[in-house]
Amino acid sequence: MRAIEISRFGPPEVLVEAVRPDPVPGAGEVLVRVRASGVNRPDVIQRKGHYAPPPGASDLPGLEVAGEIVAGDVTALAAAGLRLGDAVCGLVAGGGYAELCVVPLAQCLPVPRGLSLVEAASLPETFFTVWSNVFDRGQLKAGEFLLVQGGSSGIGVTAIQLGKAFGATVLVTAGSDEKCAACIALGADHAINYRVSDFAEEVKRLTGGHGADVILDMVAGDYVAREVSCLADDGRIVIIAIQGGVKSEFHAGQVLLRRLTITGSTLRPRPVAFKAAIAAALREQVWPLIEAGRIRPVIAQVFPAAEAVQAHVLMESNQHVGKIVLDWTA
Repeated sequence: MRAIEISRFGPPEVLVEAVRPDPVPGAGEVLVRVRASGVNRPDVIQRKGHYAPPPGASDLPGLEVAGEIVAGDVTALAAAGLRLGDAVCGLVAGGGYAELCVVPLAQCLPVPRGLSLVEAASLPETFFTVWSNVFDRGQLKAGEFLLVQGGSSGIGVTAIQLGKAFGATVLVTAGSDEKCAACIALGADHAINYRVSDFAEEVKRLTGGHGADVILDMVAGDYVAREVSCLADDGRIVIIAIQGGVKSEFHAGQVLLRRLTITGSTLRPRPVAFKAAIAAALREQVWPLIEAGRIRPVIAQVFPAAEAVQAHVLMESNQHVGKIVLDWTA
């Protein structure tokens, strides 16, 4: 099979096309002929040598795919409501940048009706991540205020739409007026250009002094102290990336006095059973919203798989809004 591998750690140019043996699915797995692969920030971090795949995972980058099931236990497939040849999208711990990919059956979801395979490939990584962190860990409820740091990212556009669909008031930060406008167009109630405004002060103003009930943080570093200052009583900060650094100083007394929660998670190394529970929740509660058109994929650009280098250049430029996808049929 054709694949895109990391020849050595470094800039985007270290991504090279290679020929790899076809993978073979094991128990509880299916083989998917990949038509499209999502590109995500963790792929960039892995390419730079700072995010090793978990034990047993493919060394190839790529955490989400869409295509057709070409091999797997037919009895297990039937129990999952699937058959050989069905179009699915799936979350993987590695190996997505290839024409064939082994996917845990429990982490496969049918392609929502009305979506192309390219659109479906943009769903798993961000939807699994947002559901797990905003709704399971952050316990966002209808009527609460959700602040999303980086609203124009793949995670951000997903969090905006899911937050609104489940009754929250959504505030976002973004790095330009154009990105703020794009977030508003997707349904965000308020967008804060963090380059020209203090987001913590703006959150307090926009919420009438209440503060954010849940903050989805992809920055960490010195953002945490500012987030504590604009968090509502009993509020929850959920950290899912550390682009601003691993060290944070904040007023710990406020955590005690206002019963704040600062938590976080990373999804990639979690066991299949954990991800299977998220998949089941998405299929029951979110997939119908996608099929009804209430939530839609937001794709910034599609590249032929052979142009993975250019896809990573765009990812690192931070000039895109939404997801970047590799097309293996181009």
